[in-house]
Amino acid sequence: MQGVDVFVQAADAGAFALAAERMRVTRSAIAKSIARLERRLGTRLFHRTTRKQTLTEQGQAYYERCKRALAELDAAEAVFDDGRREPAGTLRVSAPVIFGRHYVAPVLTALANRHARLTIELSFSDRVIDLLKDGFDLAVRLGQLRDSATLSARRLVTDRFVLCASPAYLARRGHPQSPDDFAGHTGIVYMYPGRETPWQMRDANGKLKELRVERRLRFDDVQAIADAAIAGAGIARLPRWLVAPYLPAGELVLLPETEGEMEQLHAVWPNTRHLPAKTRAAIDALAKEIPVMLA
Repeated sequence: MQGVDVFVQAADAGAFALAAERMRVTRSAIAKSIARLERRLGTRLFHRTTRKQTLTEQGQAYYERCKRALAELDAAEAVFDDGRREPAGTLRVSAPVIFGRHYVAPVLTALANRHARLTIELSFSDRVIDLLKDGFDLAVRLGQLRDSATLSARRLVTDRFVLCASPAYLARRGHPQSPDDFAGHTGIVYMYPGRETPWQMRDANGKLKELRVERRLRFDDVQAIADAAIAGAGIARLPRWLVAPYLPAGELVLLPETEGEMEQLHAVWPNTRHLPAKTRAAIDALAKEIPVMLA
């Protein structure tokens, strides 16, 4: 099996340089390992270009068999892993930037402090990464999940969106209570390609009405929206988890509840028959601690 794990990593990454970065070795070491494997097998496994490597027909067939063999080895090791008292090894986790900093990082830091043999690598990105290609064990994702036959998921918590504004803005422009009161107010809205989520609220008769705010400020970053709201630029519609830290000091004030989609928060990981102890411990910790933090 010498060199097989390197070959699979290189095939998954699509480039020797990226595989080297993930495995924390040099690109030269990856190339030499692949070359030795090709000599032993007597066949070329990759078509090589200056930018990337693609599998040959023989390489693709070999890759599929190696992938299954490594999966079986992982499953065999997981049987022993299940009996360990201490989660061990390196756990690579991806999380959204703002939510990850405020909620995921503290939970995983505490988990690492409890388990001396566990190493956490936490990457912050709002991009929906490919866990298998990018080499991650676990991801925390906000919003609706895409259907996937290769991933498993566990819902951590359901959050809701709230309307908020700074006391200075409300003192200057008035404190809206009903849907009609929002007319003429400035809205700081989240900009998402091809989609604009309406702000809705029920009136005194229970009828759902859209709030006609002036959408003059449009950002694609929720922290920038919160910062603008704190600065008195307008009314924001944000997930409750982001607004909560600004309420005790009065930096933001909640407005009447809106109607709309709830935000689901999930832990997501590659499908496997035997979940490693390190991954299971992280999922359990997130599922236990995050709802408490949001409450």
